[in-house]
Amino acid sequence: MSSNMKITVIGSGLIGRSWAMVFASGGYSVKIYDNQPGQAANAIAEIRKQMEELEEAHMLRGELTAMQQLALLSSYEDLTQALEGAFFVQECVFEQLEVKQSVFQDIERLVGKDVILSSSTSCLVPSNVFAKVQNRTRCLVSHPVNPPYYVKLVELVPHPETANTVMDNTHALMTKVGQAPVRLKKEIDGFALNRVQAAIIAESWRLVQDGIISVKDVDLVMSEGLGMRYAFIGPMETMHLNAPEGLEDYMKRYGEGIQRVLTSFGPVPNFSGEGAKGIINEMCELIPSDQQHLSARKERRDQLLMGLAKLKKDK
Repeated sequence: MSSNMKITVIGSGLIGRSWAMVFASGGYSVKIYDNQPGQAANAIAEIRKQMEELEEAHMLRGELTAMQQLALLSSYEDLTQALEGAFFVQECVFEQLEVKQSVFQDIERLVGKDVILSSSTSCLVPSNVFAKVQNRTRCLVSHPVNPPYYVKLVELVPHPETANTVMDNTHALMTKVGQAPVRLKKEIDGFALNRVQAAIIAESWRLVQDGIISVKDVDLVMSEGLGMRYAFIGPMETMHLNAPEGLEDYMKRYGEGIQRVLTSFGPVPNFSGEGAKGIINEMCELIPSDQQHLSARKERRDQLLMGLAKLKKDK
């Protein structure tokens, strides 16, 4: 890990602000860049408000006070100045391939050969994101989960040419700032988290669409059932603990039944059109889709995640 303590965050939206807060909590100087005038400065003002609220709630991450962490943040509208002295660059711009490719071309021209270039993309594979970068050995995706400040998982996804030391150093950095990094051994569409999530979404959608269960109750299947375990142990350990002699024993007992259920799964659902309207309407009856209701539920979600993060930290 570099002794240099400067990180540049490219883009000052929700994910960019969240990364800035995470890195500052680990004691790093964070240079926030946005090409829209005033946006990076506005981001710091928003971060100040969040950090003060977190400190008041005793949920501020790291060893430093809110004021000490805020002192580590600076805003830039000039890319050259923003990148000067950084050992790690975290890109958080729009989820558009051409935009990201252009940004990384610009960055590469302005930084030294050992600076790690990391993208926050959630759905673009590294071989596409970094296609126009000359030195791809120092490139990877560091995909956070929203909101990253409370949900600590980060998926580290290598480009086919990414050096092992780059993966190692990024893993060490993410660990140091309190995230929970996982390494993918190679790139795949959707990475790991979104592929698992897509499987859950698809079967939940089919169950509701086929009249098996309501929207409300399928959510309860997760929040009051599977999710209770999965907040602390994953599916592999769950199986390992659910048979007297571990995973092999579990599969001897239940593997055939799991295969039978899997073969009964229907085709990939159509998430739009007439078939989807009933599900969407059912969801909107529970939580209307106007901003007032959605904002209130998002705030509730973040408060619950904050409490869960504290519980996991104290466990």
